[in-house]
Amino acid sequence: MRTNPTHTSLVAVGDSFTEGMSDLLPDGTYRGWADILAARMAAVAPGFRYANLAVRGKLIRQIVDEQVDAAAAMRADVVTLVGGLNDTLRPKCDMVAVRDLLTEAVERLAPHCKQLVLMRSPARQGPVQERFRLRMEALFTCVDELAERHGALVVDLYGAPSLGDQRLWDVDRLHLTGDGHRRVAEAVWQTLGHPPEDPEWQLPPPASLPPGWTERRVADARFARQYLLPWIGRRLTGRSSGDGLPPKRPELLPYDLR
Repeated sequence: MRTNPTHTSLVAVGDSFTEGMSDLLPDGTYRGWADILAARMAAVAPGFRYANLAVRGKLIRQIVDEQVDAAAAMRADVVTLVGGLNDTLRPKCDMVAVRDLLTEAVERLAPHCKQLVLMRSPARQGPVQERFRLRMEALFTCVDELAERHGALVVDLYGAPSLGDQRLWDVDRLHLTGDGHRRVAEAVWQTLGHPPEDPEWQLPPPASLPPGWTERRVADARFARQYLLPWIGRRLTGRSSGDGLPPKRPELLPYDLR
């Protein structure tokens, strides 16, 4: 990694993680780690441009079909690609197909940017992670192999203790809080060669008293009602939370720091 690199453009490709859920802003939109990273990069590179093609709920096939060619055509200095995790969380998942599609995405993006950035996605501690751990780790092995083959950088969020802490995950138990997204932005920032702004981003928040039994049961009921049952309904009907939604920031335009 170079020290104090100057990158003049960034394109982010992916799903809800890259869109920024659940880092909610007062106007009802989502910020997220890619927006935070873009703001930092814009502060040190006049005329910096940024696009974010991510859409929540997208599987790796949809990312390849709908985002990859558009991202490659922008020929940005930096392209981030995070995808495939939604596939691993489905009851039925063809990991061979996921690997092939991720490989296709990398092969189509790497020649058309100065630096491709891949990630080992974060995972919340708990039974969901344990159930899908083998799939997730197979995906991350593929990420490591592709990075070595194509000169991409890998941001290891999966191995960061802070991002496994349940307090950095929103009530939907699928998306990071604002603090979680800030830590991801810091990780990518450092991986790109910039001096740390938060050298301890990997450390969990200070210890706090765990919630009591009643509070946990109320949270479980809220989670099931607001998030789990709708998620199951979408799976049963073949729908996605991102159906009909446009990319977050579809054009590579100057990033306004105001």
